[in-house]
Amino acid sequence: MLRKTATALIFSLTAPAVAAEPVKMCVFDVIGANGDMYNMIKDYALEMKAQGVDFELRPYTDEGVAVGDFNSGQCEVLAATDLRTRPFNRFTGSIGAVGAVPTYDDLKTVLATLAQPRAAKLMKEGDYEVLGIVPAGAGYLFVNDRSIDTAGELAGKRMATLEYQKDAIHMVNHIKATVVPSDITNFAGKFNNGSVDTAYAPAFAYEALELYKGVGDKGGIVDYPLAQLTIQIIAKDGVLSDEVAQASREVAWGMYGQAMDMVTRNEKNIPEAKWIRIAGGDIEGYQEMFRENRIQLRDGTGGASKVYDPRMMGLLSKVRCSSNPGASECTANNRE
Repeated sequence: MLRKTATALIFSLTAPAVAAEPVKMCVFDVIGANGDMYNMIKDYALEMKAQGVDFELRPYTDEGVAVGDFNSGQCEVLAATDLRTRPFNRFTGSIGAVGAVPTYDDLKTVLATLAQPRAAKLMKEGDYEVLGIVPAGAGYLFVNDRSIDTAGELAGKRMATLEYQKDAIHMVNHIKATVVPSDITNFAGKFNNGSVDTAYAPAFAYEALELYKGVGDKGGIVDYPLAQLTIQIIAKDGVLSDEVAQASREVAWGMYGQAMDMVTRNEKNIPEAKWIRIAGGDIEGYQEMFRENRIQLRDGTGGASKVYDPRMMGLLSKVRCSSNPGASECTANNRE
């Protein structure tokens, strides 16, 4: 008996350690495994090996399917746009609130703040935790007619609108445009074949989704960020320890420069002649309209659902007023 015990002890000391099970991650990229976002998540996964985490990445070109597989337990982690991850964390899902982050400098401040340890408690909601946030670029309005450059001219126009994006639907209804229910797999086709007059997307879609076909000779891209799109990495609570989860958020924040290089490259790839520049006075009008809509979507007024988290709306307001203290919203009685 003693000999068997000694033999077992010697074997346990000399046998190689059993590797931890890989953590399955569903990764959305409209291009799939060859896309920029998927490759960025690959870089993130490589960095996380130093934290003892081995991710097994599974690419998806249909975001709805990726979310479905995450919900059904086929993946323990999800990397997708905030448009789809908002149900898992309303706070971080509100970064993309309409018109709430007008510049990339403001976005940098927001993401740096959220990567700090003191923000960790806000990264958990229910049974889920945010492991990181990476910029995907501002969302712009693509139009098939350059004369569509003010909110008033959008009235009656057909707009491809993601049917699960309640804030976008509310905004489209507010400007009296026509909602054409769409999803990530078909909105580009509808714009390109003329089924809709406008579509909303980051700059990479100009070439990757061939939106230049819908823009044609008469259209363009309105040079005003309607919202900041982000890729958010969501885990089921408990998949990673608190310490490793915080390290993950810092790894993702460390990729900000890489992500913005990609965003800048995509925006520069759009020919200058295709951009529709907005006059300063019109920008102020857009900002106030967006602010009114954000308040409605925060409070559930004006026919809107309660979509935005009040705490994020307050943070974004502080960031905007820090970078632009002269803005009228900074002294408004109903400041966010």
